[in-house]
Amino acid sequence: MSGRTIGRAVGALFLLAFVGYGGGSALVESGSGTADALSGVLDHRLRISAGALLMLVNSVAVAGIGVLMLPVLKPRHEISAYAYLVGRAVEAVMLAAGVVFLLLVVPLARERADAGAPDASVLEALGQVAKEANRYSYQIAMIALGITSLLFCRVLLRERLVPAFMALWGLAGYAAFLAGAIAEILGYGVGLVLSVPGGLFEVALGVTLIVRGFPAGPSPDRDGPAGDVSPALR
Repeated sequence: MSGRTIGRAVGALFLLAFVGYGGGSALVESGSGTADALSGVLDHRLRISAGALLMLVNSVAVAGIGVLMLPVLKPRHEISAYAYLVGRAVEAVMLAAGVVFLLLVVPLARERADAGAPDASVLEALGQVAKEANRYSYQIAMIALGITSLLFCRVLLRERLVPAFMALWGLAGYAAFLAGAIAEILGYGVGLVLSVPGGLFEVALGVTLIVRGFPAGPSPDRDGPAGDVSPALR
């Protein structure tokens, strides 16, 4: 595929990932957003299951981004290319694991409906644990995304694959994303606020790539003798 075609495909996947996880999370939250982990789950299990499937679409999309970006990044900086692929793979796996934890609330709620009072309290606690496991899986995925996306945006900037202001926006956004995810694991609830710049960047990048794709070949200032240097050593 040409750079333009790959760029458009990557842009579409960025938007698909954003809509998939955002929409899926909203559906799951609307079906199980009560103070008690298992209250109302059985009444909204179809909504929760549909939301979980949308969230799995996000995992497929982010893995696809890593695969499609490999031939674009590798000629320009091999280490960054493979790091980004691994980072996106870790993100996809951890987010999928989080979805599995979320789905556990459905059988737990079913068991609680059939259980006596003592067992019900234990099952409620397990439901809370499942939700917390999903939250930690998400934050670990965001740490992997934040670290490797800094390398990704560095290549975007150096090689002029997107406008410079957009690459700088990405660097700042993913740095904030990474800080927010680490803060959430440490117990500081600032992750949502710090994720806004990075989230908006991914939407803007998706639209930009759909419109223009990636340029073919190296940037003009990479031609000549300097272009003979191994990309991995730059």
